[in-house]
Amino acid sequence: MRTDGRKYDQLRPIQLTTDIIRYAEGCVQIEMGHTKVICTASVDTSVPKWMSGSGTGWISAEYGMLPRSTHTRIKREKASNSGRTQEISRLIGRSLRAAVDLSALGENQIYIDCDVVQADGGTRTAAITGGFIALALALQFLKDQGEIKSLPLKNYVSAISVGWGLSGALLDLNYDEDSTIDTDMNFVLNQNNHFIEIQGTAEGDPFSGEAMQEMTRLAQKGCLELFKAQETIIGDFFPLER
Repeated sequence: MRTDGRKYDQLRPIQLTTDIIRYAEGCVQIEMGHTKVICTASVDTSVPKWMSGSGTGWISAEYGMLPRSTHTRIKREKASNSGRTQEISRLIGRSLRAAVDLSALGENQIYIDCDVVQADGGTRTAAITGGFIALALALQFLKDQGEIKSLPLKNYVSAISVGWGLSGALLDLNYDEDSTIDTDMNFVLNQNNHFIEIQGTAEGDPFSGEAMQEMTRLAQKGCLELFKAQETIIGDFFPLER
């Protein structure tokens, strides 16, 4: 039994709340246990200069943690001066671009902002999962406004952490687990169980191929549950294919 009473293959409680930011074209607050991230999607009717005239759109992301989102106050982060922030921002952008037919977006750019209100492990994976919902809502907004002809979404995207320690594999690590586990991995998948990105390292003993297979199995199980949660928000206009 884990410190919060979950089974080894059990996600933390998930809560999704939309429309908390009045002005964003798409927004959601995602809660995974005690981790809370506000994800907003903002539409810009221009693209980076290097894409001008291409007829293709772009999706970029910024991630940050509020000063008291952690156990002690941290300095206010800026995407331009923190290596960790830049790395996570780029991960979110890569992950969400994998969900969209950018050629069908036209020369529009969507900014995904992920602000961590409260951190208890898994902030980057929660940001990807929530960021996808905000992105989907913004794309549907563009379609409803007649700015694009069709919804350019190709598939669902979600992300989850999995760890490996003395007791085996654990799904969806909280902070206490994340800070002590031997191996910490982050998986980004689509609903076809295809991998968009895998991040992981053995901070303790190296892990075996069998351990990797078990962590992958748990990640696929967890992401399927996250896809179903995402569908409760966007399923009316983009149902999950099963």
